[in-house]
Formats: sequence, C-alpha cells, structure tokens
Amino acid sequence: MSRVEQRLKRKNRIRRTLSGTAERPRLTVYKSLKHIYAQVVDDSSGRTLAFASSLSKEFKNSDAGDKKSDAKRVGQLVAEKAKAAKVTRVVFDRNGFPYHGRIAAVAEAAREAGLEF
Repeated sequence: MSRVEQRLKRKNRIRRTLSGTAERPRLTVYKSLKHIYAQVVDDSSGRTLAFASSLSKEFKNSDAGDKKSDAKRVGQLVAEKAKAAKVTRVVFDRNGFPYHGRIAAVAEAAREAGLEF
C-alpha cells in the first residue's frame, strides 16, 4: 500500500466514530506539501461553518514564514472565524495524519485562540 492509501485507511477508520454535530462541529485539517487547510464542518446538515488555509486572503499581506508558523496562523484564523459563527466547542479530526508537526500546531493554535476540544 502507498502512503496515501495508508492515510486514507486511517482516515476512514477515524471517521467511522467521529462526527460533527450542530453543538460540536468537526474541525478537520488537511495538509499538502506546500499548504495547510482547516475547516469547521457540521456533518448533520452538511455545512462548512468556517474555513481557513495558508492560501487565504488574510495571508497575502503577511510575510511568508515556515510551514509550521503558517499552520499556527491557520489555526488562529479558523478559530476566530468559528467563534464569529458562534462555535466554541469542536471535535478535532486529524484526517489520518499523525498528530505532530503542522497538524499539532493547528490544534494548539486553535485551542489558544479559544476553541475547546
């Protein structure tokens, strides 16, 4: 199995038990080689409540940092947008990626910005 297939297998195993509701939507994170994406999803209605990525317009004016600092800024940004959408508690979905590095940086920054999970 390739790495991508292994990650997708882990993702499916995680998603069997993890689901976002209206009270606790799912904060899901995806990383590519260059960028990182995070969104808050209510799975019961199928709506995305908040979204942020390293490609967002808020990043255009700031100096490009390393990938981990970009991940921290994405975590802060998605937490701010989620709080604007009146979401304070979420369920974290690492999307099959190991919980370290950029994935952990997004989670820690979102916690520091006020999201509870």
